[in-house]
Amino acid sequence: MRVAYYQGCSLEQMASEFDISTRMVCEALDIELVEIPDWSCCGSTPAHSHDPLLSAALAGRNLAIAAQQGCEVVMTPCPGCLKALKGALKVYKDPQKRAAFLEILQMPFDGNIKAISNLQLFFENVGMDAVRRRVTKPLTHLSVVPYYGCLLSRPAEFMQFDDPENPVSMDRILEAIGASVPDFPYKTECCGATYGVTRNEIVGRLTGRILDMAQRVGAQAIAVSCPLCQQNLDLRQAQVSRHCHREFHIPVLYISQFMGLAFGLDPRALGINKLFVEADSLLDFLTSESEAAAATDGKIA
Repeated sequence: MRVAYYQGCSLEQMASEFDISTRMVCEALDIELVEIPDWSCCGSTPAHSHDPLLSAALAGRNLAIAAQQGCEVVMTPCPGCLKALKGALKVYKDPQKRAAFLEILQMPFDGNIKAISNLQLFFENVGMDAVRRRVTKPLTHLSVVPYYGCLLSRPAEFMQFDDPENPVSMDRILEAIGASVPDFPYKTECCGATYGVTRNEIVGRLTGRILDMAQRVGAQAIAVSCPLCQQNLDLRQAQVSRHCHREFHIPVLYISQFMGLAFGLDPRALGINKLFVEADSLLDFLTSESEAAAATDGKIA
């Protein structure tokens, strides 16, 4: 399988472990990621706030380059980048905006390319059977709740993947790699997004509710697929603990890191050591479960 890969700015900097673990997991699943040469920022919120058409062209440039590489699909792990790429395609397909869009773009582009998330790639294109076959160290007895956040499946008519109110793709991936997945009613609640600096009390309250519910359902860890969500739940967890007047200590890993662990990949190479909330106890638990399973298999043999 061959897809263009757009990591975006966050995965090149603050969320580099998301980028690295995604690449490692894709390699393990025999997915060829085609680099987009000379890729540029998707524009994010600032560009859209300044000029929506220019913002669309910024994202469209990356799609045009990917198409020139002979790719029909672009995968990006960042929900914000995915929204921008899909937004560019929507603008191109609007007859009233296409000419102005192409005038800014100044590149050949026919719109015949699809933008998808890493979750969609794993869940729909690869499939759960292929994921299960690659597992060598299942996450047996590890309780993990998936946190999707706001953007991964919303708005439904725009993202066109999974259920906007009760998405299940990450649940199914976690189950495929052996984890126990409790029902998590806050899986799509907002974490506070970019208000971590300007209005940290908002992030404290919203993220606190998510962490509290994760504890209530017995989760040992949280799986995410968004750099901003990971930052609020992990980096700001101590801040949230102070805001809520209670202690939280829940490791927050990217879904690709969980997959990598189940595939037997090196935890340090996957960037597990970069977490602010250390995951040593989680890794120790997985090691003990693996050793217990091996001992049981040995007795049966």
